[in-house]
Amino acid sequence: MLQRRECLIPTLRGWFLLVFCVAAMAVVFAKYAHPFLELNDPVPEGGALVVEGWMPDYGFEEAVAEFRRHHYSRMYVTGGPLEYGAPLAEYRTFAEFGAAILSKYGMEKESLVAVPAPLTRKDRTYASAVVLRDLLESRQEMPSAINLITMGVHSRRSLLLFQKAFGGKTKIGVIAIDERDYDTAHWWESSKGVRTVIDEAVAYCYARFVFHPKN
Repeated sequence: MLQRRECLIPTLRGWFLLVFCVAAMAVVFAKYAHPFLELNDPVPEGGALVVEGWMPDYGFEEAVAEFRRHHYSRMYVTGGPLEYGAPLAEYRTFAEFGAAILSKYGMEKESLVAVPAPLTRKDRTYASAVVLRDLLESRQEMPSAINLITMGVHSRRSLLLFQKAFGGKTKIGVIAIDERDYDTAHWWESSKGVRTVIDEAVAYCYARFVFHPKN
């Protein structure tokens, strides 16, 4: 019932090298993860502005300022069903709720289009991008370029998924709104920063290397 086996274990020098490598990777991740995930790469000639409807209020304020600063043709607001409070609100999706907030901040209603996405349990950003793409195609309003506004470290993944959804039919850039809930330069010092960065790092790796769209 018993069997003797030999196994290799690190020497003291080996353990020291292993700990050093892990610590070095942690330092590199802490220093470069946030700047890598928070991407600002707008298209200079952006024809339309796309806003993800789940952003905090200050994100919508900056979206209105961006729209007026660069004279976009139209603003589209994306988002799926509200995850809380829907029975008490007249809005059923983040797209509609976000459009209402933008309107309160002075966005002209004739330039504002809410693009609600259906309920989906995964790949929600991609699903929102597909609904927007289909709407633009059906209306024959596909712009030559789009700038996408989203929050902080979500920006690189959002850009990737929108590019996959549109498949080269239009140029897509991204504008990242700085997070105010934690110090982005020292994100590892707050639980919100740790959760946000690690979650987005994992999600980006999934979107880049695992996720393959079917439509």
